[in-house]
Amino acid sequence: MKKFTNILRSAFAKRAIFALFALASVAQCFAAGNGMAGINEATSMISSYFDPGTKLIYAIGAVVGLIGGVKVYGKFSSGDPDTSKTAASWFGACIFLIVAA
Repeated sequence: MKKFTNILRSAFAKRAIFALFALASVAQCFAAGNGMAGINEATSMISSYFDPGTKLIYAIGAVVGLIGGVKVYGKFSSGDPDTSKTAASWFGACIFLIVAA
């Protein structure tokens, strides 16, 4: 058993293990060459949805803003003392949607 551990600890064994890992990583890099075309195609497909998605989020933000305005107006008209807190939360929601887009 001591002989086996001494062999593994030797410089030759360390170099051989390193060479095997290097060979495996090089082979993996060559195998990934065909997958790059698929990744590039997927990237272009996803990026084509970015502009319509941004416009959709802006539209949702506008609807949320209108609903928030109506709710704040209703609270203000009824004399609710919690109006400023409600206005700040709805305004914050609209700002979040715009920044997230």
